[in-house]
Amino acid sequence: MFTPEMLESVKKVEATRAERMGVEPRRMTADEKDVLLKQYHPDYRENEFVQLQMGPNKGGKVPTELGALLQAHSRIKDASLDLSNPDYDVDVLVIGAGGAGSSAAIEANEGGANVMMVTKLRIGDANTMMAEGGIQAADKENDSPATHYLDALGGGHFANKPELLSKLVSEAPSAIKWLNELGVMFDKDKDGTMITTHGGGTSRKRMHACADYSGAEIMRVLRDEVINRQIPVVDFTSAIEIIKDSEGKAAGAVLMNMETKELLIAKAKTVIIATGGAGRLHYQGFPTSNHYGATADGLVLAYRAGAELLYQDTLQYHPTGVAFPEQIFGALVTEKVRSMGAMLVNEAGEAVMHPLETRDVSAASIIRECANEKGVTTPLGKGIWLDTPMIDAIHGEGTLEKRLPGMLRMYLKYDIDMREVPILIYPTLHYQNGGIQIGADCQTSVENLFVAGEAVGGIHGRNRLMGNSLLDIIVFGRDAGKEVAKKFKDVQVKDLTLDHVNKFEKELEDTGIKTDLVSPKLLPDYRRKANYLNQAVL
Repeated sequence: MFTPEMLESVKKVEATRAERMGVEPRRMTADEKDVLLKQYHPDYRENEFVQLQMGPNKGGKVPTELGALLQAHSRIKDASLDLSNPDYDVDVLVIGAGGAGSSAAIEANEGGANVMMVTKLRIGDANTMMAEGGIQAADKENDSPATHYLDALGGGHFANKPELLSKLVSEAPSAIKWLNELGVMFDKDKDGTMITTHGGGTSRKRMHACADYSGAEIMRVLRDEVINRQIPVVDFTSAIEIIKDSEGKAAGAVLMNMETKELLIAKAKTVIIATGGAGRLHYQGFPTSNHYGATADGLVLAYRAGAELLYQDTLQYHPTGVAFPEQIFGALVTEKVRSMGAMLVNEAGEAVMHPLETRDVSAASIIRECANEKGVTTPLGKGIWLDTPMIDAIHGEGTLEKRLPGMLRMYLKYDIDMREVPILIYPTLHYQNGGIQIGADCQTSVENLFVAGEAVGGIHGRNRLMGNSLLDIIVFGRDAGKEVAKKFKDVQVKDLTLDHVNKFEKELEDTGIKTDLVSPKLLPDYRRKANYLNQAVL
């Protein structure tokens, strides 16, 4: 599969492997990281962001693509809707059916609420399903939630909301216990002790995994639990607008059947947004590791309803996305590969950085190498090597196949054996660090509107560590479910209204914004070949 130029570079990687295995690259200083990020990380490209002209975050900076959706027309702008006779009437409406939405629905159901889930695809069609590397929890003797807190705080550039981060790390061990008792098949030693490994930016081995199918295994169990509890899931149906009541509280959503475009009204005492990320907006032309429906819908719905966003200007570009072969361009190569010892190596066979720097530093380092002519040319741009044969060399033959079976099979489909040859990678758009602002009770500034999962902003600060995403969907999904289970009992929904949507349209007009866009986007449009090349470097 490799071109002659790639094969020549592979020889250099192989020639330096023994020497590199004997010398661990040094960690960067804080000052070196700051300089690197400002020069090469995509979040610092000012021309790729716009300033919001309206809404709760007026004056704030957002990616250009997201700004266009936040300041677009509602999909129900010219629709005539009868809110007095809803099609659904429930205690809890969960928008989204990935890990966060499923966890929330399970706990709300456990608390006695009448719960309904709605999803524009199917239950489990979510980034949760695609997560590979693992889930963090400080549940070993040499670790503690306090240490986990400090790791995540530093990794997030000290911008994490303390009350959210504290909940994340404090409730992590119980989240693992809950999943284990539900039936998640974590990797374990013969005596039943869970196997844990390092991740980028972690000072302890606290990464729990299920081979490299961690997210899929967790989603399998959560989906089965939702089905076993007979929680109704309305699939292939999108929430396109939050409904409020006459007191300004969240009271349901306008739904749209994705096939027939029929509009439906769901009335609810409480609403949980669990719509996930935004990778399919392809910010700055980057490829993405995200699932097909990741188009920032929850941010749009919440923003139009009056909820504030937080850190919406910061994204995570996973350092190791597939750069070659082009059939799987942008697909995720789990950080677990690096946690097991594989180094990032440039065209000349030189180690680029310590393999376990944080994701933003790692991504910026790779972009720097490619921008400075130290990358390997591919049919779609540039990349550098991830020296995967080092894994078996360090841990013994058969380790890669046992611990990374999914990754191995993905590459073998294209006649690339990552046990024998390194693989080419380049950063891929992976996670929205920012999102909707919530309090410790998972509630937004709009009463009875809750958020869980990747749609939340503030948990991870301005950069997320590996394994804390699968953790946050469980911790905050469960917490959101528990909170609404307590709250719905005292909620009396007043008259339903969409006045806030009309006010938003009026503000759009008064601001002078001219646009033909409607939002939420719902699904990406690939009918025209887009230029999603990885060389938006500098």
